[in-house]
Amino acid sequence: MRTVLLLGLGLALAACGSRTELTPPEGASLPVAPYGAPDQPTSEELLELSTLAAPERSVELRRRSEEREDDPFDLPPE
Repeated sequence: MRTVLLLGLGLALAACGSRTELTPPEGASLPVAPYGAPDQPTSEELLELSTLAAPERSVELRRRSEEREDDPFDLPPE
């Protein structure tokens, strides 16, 4: 029982990694600046998702049932 408790405590502590600023490994550098960009982006800027990568979610909810419009591309299989 004691070993299970110590093992669980060790795993919990191992999962608590430190939160420091990201830097490239020794001998490596960040990617070159994109074409036309005035300066090289930082690691934080590289981690930000663009609008196309993570679009805003449309939360338009239907209040009541609505009849669907006829879809000309909804054809039966041939």
